[in-house]
Amino acid sequence: MSTPLRWMTAFLGLFLSICTLVVHARPAADAQDLPTLWVTDLPREGQETYQLIHQGGPFPYEKDGTVFGNRERILPREARGFYLEYTVRTPGAKDRGARRIVCGGQAPRKPEACYYTQDHYASFRKIVVKP
Repeated sequence: MSTPLRWMTAFLGLFLSICTLVVHARPAADAQDLPTLWVTDLPREGQETYQLIHQGGPFPYEKDGTVFGNRERILPREARGFYLEYTVRTPGAKDRGARRIVCGGQAPRKPEACYYTQDHYASFRKIVVKP
C-alpha cells in the first residue's frame, strides 16, 4: 500500500472514531430541560392514548407497550426497560405515523413521567397534569 493511501486510510479511521465518540458522548437530557405540555393540550388521539396507558390498555397497535431504548438520549437517562412507547394514532396515516407517547416508571399503569413526540423521537415535551 502506498504511503499517501496509508495516511488517508489512517485519517479516515481517526475521523470516524472521533465522530462516533461525539455521537455517543452526548449527555442525556435532564427532565427540567424539556418543554412541557398539558395533558389537555395533547391532540384528541394523544389524550385517548394517555388514558389507555393509565387503564392498562387494550392498545390498538402490537408495538404499544414495548421498550423504548432512548437511543436519541433526549429523555433523562434510565436503565433499559424503564421507558415504554405507545402510538398516538394519526388520522389518515396508513402506518403508525410519527406521534408517540413514551412513559417511564416501574408500574406501566402509574408511570412516573410521560413524554409526547409528534416527530418520531426528534423532540419531546413532558406531559403534565393540571392540578
